[in-house]
Amino acid sequence: MHVTPRKTLPLTIGLVLTIAGCAQQHDAPAPGATPAPTPAAPASAPAASAAPAAHVAFDVAEIDPAIGACTDLDGHVNAKWVAANPVPADRTRWGAFDVLREESLNTQRSIVEDAERGADAAAAGSIEQKIGWFWRSGMDEAAVEKAGYEPIKPELAKIDALASREDLVAYLIDSFDRGVASVFAFGAETDYKNSSRRIAYAFQGGLGLPTRDYYDKDEHAALREAYLAYVAKLLELTGTPAAAAAEQAKAVLAFETALAKASFAPVELRKAENQYHFVSIAEANQITPHFDWNAFFKAQNANVSDGFSLSQPKFFAAFDQALAKTPIAAWQAYLRFHAIDGAAPYLSQAFQQESYAFNDKTLNGQKQIEPRWKRVLGTINGKIGMALGELYVARAFPPESKARAQDLIDNMQAALKMRIENLDWMSDTTKAKALEKWASFLPKIGYPEQWRDWSGLTVVPDDYFANVLAATRFNHAYDVARIGTPTDRLEWSMTPQTVNAYYNPTDNTINFPAAILQPPFFDAKADDAINYGGIGAVIGHEATHGFDDEGSQFDAKGNNANWWTDADRKAFEARTDVLVKQFDAYQPLPGKHVNGQLTLGENIADLGGLSIAYDALHAALAEHPERNVQIDGYTPDQRFFLSWARIWRGSILPQRLEVQLNTDPHSPTVYRAIGAPSNLDAFAKAFDCKPGDAMVRSGEAQVKIW
Repeated sequence: MHVTPRKTLPLTIGLVLTIAGCAQQHDAPAPGATPAPTPAAPASAPAASAAPAAHVAFDVAEIDPAIGACTDLDGHVNAKWVAANPVPADRTRWGAFDVLREESLNTQRSIVEDAERGADAAAAGSIEQKIGWFWRSGMDEAAVEKAGYEPIKPELAKIDALASREDLVAYLIDSFDRGVASVFAFGAETDYKNSSRRIAYAFQGGLGLPTRDYYDKDEHAALREAYLAYVAKLLELTGTPAAAAAEQAKAVLAFETALAKASFAPVELRKAENQYHFVSIAEANQITPHFDWNAFFKAQNANVSDGFSLSQPKFFAAFDQALAKTPIAAWQAYLRFHAIDGAAPYLSQAFQQESYAFNDKTLNGQKQIEPRWKRVLGTINGKIGMALGELYVARAFPPESKARAQDLIDNMQAALKMRIENLDWMSDTTKAKALEKWASFLPKIGYPEQWRDWSGLTVVPDDYFANVLAATRFNHAYDVARIGTPTDRLEWSMTPQTVNAYYNPTDNTINFPAAILQPPFFDAKADDAINYGGIGAVIGHEATHGFDDEGSQFDAKGNNANWWTDADRKAFEARTDVLVKQFDAYQPLPGKHVNGQLTLGENIADLGGLSIAYDALHAALAEHPERNVQIDGYTPDQRFFLSWARIWRGSILPQRLEVQLNTDPHSPTVYRAIGAPSNLDAFAKAFDCKPGDAMVRSGEAQVKIW
């Protein structure tokens, strides 16, 4: 049974726009960066005399004097740290975000261990008891090992019993009813054209490799061979003879290849028109005559009245062709493999190791499997993460942090408004709509105002797989029940313990979980420059997402609508095209470039967020001139840019980096550290950079948008 945590619908590649990405950790400096011949000295500035810092918010000893800021800001700030902090064996990346994630995991571990110790005496059905028992069952390795693959034998028997097309369709419908997504993704999301309601979305899926390119490009031939071996090995572990397993693996790859050919690539999925296609049930049934959507929704008791989004008709037409023409035996091989693959993390050691060996080691370069406690904690976060978040906030997020963050958000919002008002390339007509959208932003800080009710979920202390199944079905039922209901702007898409932030264009909210509101992003004891270069730029990043190439297609109410004049949109795209070309030129691996179109939204948000944060810093310094002082020999402007670069420090394994380049809308972090500052005159002035320096762009090469 495919019981991995149900992924957020792939459409949220476009919908929920993050600072780092759901799985985004952080990447390596560009190979071969040329150090400056002499260190860049702090520029002189009209600031007060140096003041001693009682609190070290930025350790200047980490700065590498052999690499000039004007040559490579990332190397200047981060090279020494990166050299001293290699990627841990159980990770594929290591950087500022990852250090915080590790701290968050350690805090969470303490919470769940405390919950486990008190679970038996806790109030019946309380989140403390559920979390404690879930943790206990997951950490009972002996019980998991003894069970082997016994927990999935009933699922495999259902697949083995399929004898007809009718059986197959009935099985697929039943699987979704149990929360198990087969072939495509399904769930509730905001209606693109009526943001006041949630509707059902069916979305392309069903692939075991990262994107469609992995199925037909020669450069991925070795990975396809490794995938075939992995599929066969999992089948063998459940009793399939080796020869039969090898043949079934070929059938699985052929089946997925057909799906891949009908699937959109990641860059195509960033377009709103490829994420939303509203149809009636009758219209959907015309696209898939062998799959009855009425029966599908009825089985799940989904409130689908006038229709739903069949988001990629071409994909679903291919799905229907597979129902009509693909032999049942090939379908069984595909479903059998994905049932085992999805369950592997919760089964005995042999399954866990095989899953790690392909998905983590071969695909991403990870040298060691994560320790069991991290894997079990990952399951808890995936299944009942918001319940854990309630306990996390109580322990780790003091009220004063929320209040200080609100002050920063207010200042950033004021700076953004001024930026919009002063744009020289936008007409007053479009500006009025932009300001309307700005005025309707809803910032959310730390955690939800209303916690989710978990009273319908039953967790037992001694059966890990049963708990995974129960949570999977519970979460699916919760999601399906949201179909046809009004949207709720106060709802969160991330848990408080997540080190990330996001913007959601369909409700026009900017969201900052508790776990990111700490150093190096946010430090209540730090000077303004450090905080504005860190969390200030993050806030600005999320706000700018409302006006990037994707967010700008949604209006103040969150509807996918055009609020631009044609001339203004043309001027906007002329500027963003320059940014696309800038990032297309970055080459983190030999012959492998950043995809400037795929990463455009995040790159716009970085540039806008950093620009807005710089304005907000100077507004704060104007209000408090006594703070305009050098610290450790650096001016506020310099510390601002040093802080920005520091949050993007990190290393990434080459295998993981290649996957990121193919799939991730976020650029490698070295280019995030240098990309936005290289377009800002303020950066060049702060470090006394000269025309021709690597970090200085001017004329037509300089990008100015928001």
